[in-house]
Amino acid sequence: MKIAIGCDHRGLELKQALIKYLKKKGHEVKDFGTDSTDSCDYPQYALAVARSVAQAKFDRGILICNSGIGMQMAANKIKKIRAVNCFNLSMARFSREHNNANVLVFGAAFIKEPQVKRMTDMWLKTKFAGGRHLKRVKMFSDC
Repeated sequence: MKIAIGCDHRGLELKQALIKYLKKKGHEVKDFGTDSTDSCDYPQYALAVARSVAQAKFDRGILICNSGIGMQMAANKIKKIRAVNCFNLSMARFSREHNNANVLVFGAAFIKEPQVKRMTDMWLKTKFAGGRHLKRVKMFSDC
């Protein structure tokens, strides 16, 4: 799978570990930055990843900041993006199964690397259920 990934300064360490993990599992990963722990503006990274997914250059996107909130809000401004800030395995599964989420967001201050890896695996392997969920996703996709 082709995955776009980005972070701000607070998510750098977790992003680097996740990139290594995803590549080891055979995924193609493009890092959209940041590459520093110097303070930076998260929207530029969230928007770059979201646009690349919306344009179908990548299958999915992953974003990491301190809380996950800002990255999720910024990414969801891009048409065709359904970004979700996940904190547990059930959220990761339902975000794909029921909402067809295409960008996964993590708050580095609230979750640790082992949990992030498990949630990412769950999110990447879960298929969209369609059916009644498709109707609902379409209701907010045209806004």
